[in-house]
Amino acid sequence: MEVQIEESGKNQTFPESIEADKAKQIVVLLIGPPGSGKSTFCDTAMRSSHRPWSRICQDIVNNGKAGTKAQCLKMATDSLREGKSVFIDRCNLDREQRSEFIKLGGPEFEVHAVVLELPAQVCISRSVKRTGHEGNLQGGRAAAVVNKMLQSKELPKVNEGFSRIMFCYSDADVDNAVNMYNKLGPMDTLPSGCFGEKKLDTKSQPGIMKFFKKVSALPASSSNEATNTTRKADEMTANVRVSPVKLGSADIVPTLAFPSISTADFQFDLEKASDIIVEKAEEFLSKLGTARLVLVDLSRGSKILSLVKAKASQKNIDSAKFFTFVGDITKLRSEGGLHCNVIANATNWRLKPGGGGVNAAIFKAAGPDLETATRVRANTLLPGKAVVVPLPSTCPLHNAEGITHVIHVLGPNMNPNRPDNLNNDYTKGCKTLREAYTSLFEGFLSVVQDQSKLPKRSSQTAVSDSGEDIKEDSERNKKYKGSQDKAVTNSLESESLEDTRGSGKKMSKGWNTWALALHSIAMHPERHENVVLEYSDNIVVINDQYPKARKHALVLARQESLDGLEDVRKENLQLLQEMHNVGLKWVDRFQNEDASLIFRLGYHSVPSMRQLHLHVISQDFNSDSLKNKKHWNSFTTSFFRDSVDVLEEVNSQGKANVASEDLLKGELRCNRCRSAHPNIPKLKSHVRSCHSQFPDHLLQNNRLVARAET
Repeated sequence: MEVQIEESGKNQTFPESIEADKAKQIVVLLIGPPGSGKSTFCDTAMRSSHRPWSRICQDIVNNGKAGTKAQCLKMATDSLREGKSVFIDRCNLDREQRSEFIKLGGPEFEVHAVVLELPAQVCISRSVKRTGHEGNLQGGRAAAVVNKMLQSKELPKVNEGFSRIMFCYSDADVDNAVNMYNKLGPMDTLPSGCFGEKKLDTKSQPGIMKFFKKVSALPASSSNEATNTTRKADEMTANVRVSPVKLGSADIVPTLAFPSISTADFQFDLEKASDIIVEKAEEFLSKLGTARLVLVDLSRGSKILSLVKAKASQKNIDSAKFFTFVGDITKLRSEGGLHCNVIANATNWRLKPGGGGVNAAIFKAAGPDLETATRVRANTLLPGKAVVVPLPSTCPLHNAEGITHVIHVLGPNMNPNRPDNLNNDYTKGCKTLREAYTSLFEGFLSVVQDQSKLPKRSSQTAVSDSGEDIKEDSERNKKYKGSQDKAVTNSLESESLEDTRGSGKKMSKGWNTWALALHSIAMHPERHENVVLEYSDNIVVINDQYPKARKHALVLARQESLDGLEDVRKENLQLLQEMHNVGLKWVDRFQNEDASLIFRLGYHSVPSMRQLHLHVISQDFNSDSLKNKKHWNSFTTSFFRDSVDVLEEVNSQGKANVASEDLLKGELRCNRCRSAHPNIPKLKSHVRSCHSQFPDHLLQNNRLVARAET
């Protein structure tokens, strides 16, 4: 994969390179044991390169003889002063070895790492078989040295001071890296971040005695052996699960890769589209911090990439934060070494697979998980809108490419052969395309902001329906296990007490990312048109995504400072009354559909999702989503605070009473006759046939809302 660079009106290509306004020298630390190919890498990359390079090798730094680290540092400093970039040809296997060379970096110098993470067999074989080595490390002694070095190896991290790290696991990876540095011109630079890293489930270094037996049986041609071993290693790693991206870590730069919207099948004018892309990218870059935007196209001769690149350069937009890239958007990490945790999909209004182009490719690469996750978020999409879809950890794109989110975005249609085209109305078309990129970049911004620095609340131990101790993982937590720390910014996962519980303390700070979904909807209901039933300046109404009864809606407060019932004070009384009135209005609507339904309106004492919300829930509790004791007891014990009582308490004492979470561990009792039951299935079976009168306290103070004839 390559990034296009336009120079002097000519369209040239340099692997992943981006033109810079000012020449910047590079210090490249080669990291790998003896035999990994560091010296060969340097020699090949420097050969016929347009950029002046100097190779710093400790084996020959002292007038052709082995020298010291201090001599290497001096030679590197002298080379940089002469305007050269430098390759540090040392093993650099641990942080301490690297630290002083990293300090060579500064405003005028970038420090890169190229990690030659080839199989141990290959490195040992090369070391044993080679002759005439500069440091005289060859023969049988080399195997023991390589083995010892690998035992203390520490892979580099961006937070050591590297601006870029690239991992090479095979000869093909190495060739790609060599070619990239070889073609770097004096005015070229490379995108920052961590590229190509894979975390293998198995150790790459076998025991030394075990491996000595393999060394003795090696064929005469070390090159053939190394090639075969590498090929086997590639085959081995092909099915290895890649460690997911963790936003907010020092290792990964949050990156959105997006295609040009509406310029393919929807035939939007390329000049106008490129203007809007650059305009919106420039607008959002200042809000994104270290995050990056990457415009991706499959074609090397892409006109939209050339236009955007030229216009971004004219506006002096930071090319390390906004650049173009040629490649398959579904294989950016595996084939191009570009690590993007979020990708955009130019979708159709039905949010369906198929049709061709980017939409078909992304749905195919993600498999059925993406379609399922999309349906949780929305069923249709309007032009100019976007929807953020978190990918479950089971999704192939999540595993293979480290992609945690897909943002579906729909642009304007200018194609007269497609339905709902704008009849060449570019006034409306440009407005809609601007809205589309705004929605896209806002979605990415929310992913970055909501995920970056959120502490995790630890799971607590609770009692299961059978009385055994279990971890409090909800069904959704299990489904998305391993990805809860990915940004679930716009997820509509419902309030369910099984999700996460603290120790009874206020949880307004330190919310898990998925628990922010209601807050996101309350603050920006206009971004969630597909799920919002109604909203005003003060409230938002949605259906609970995992209803615990036949009818279960949520009325969300839109006030920023109200996370839960504990935050409510007397000054919020008017808002609480409005929420109650809106809840009654929706009860009336539901009862118009089914007059037999009886409702309660109330709050959980301790919410599992951020943002004060009122439950409007029918008392049949007939739902497959009601699965465990915590579900049941959160709605049928005094843990559930009736809205009418909350209003009275806030009015009289300035705050609402909240109950202990210990109530969630109590017996399973029928919400009518209060009989006890051993488990949820038996309880549900009883409730379906129980016609007893509700307990006396519920019949008072209008806690139950029923039609007169019920």
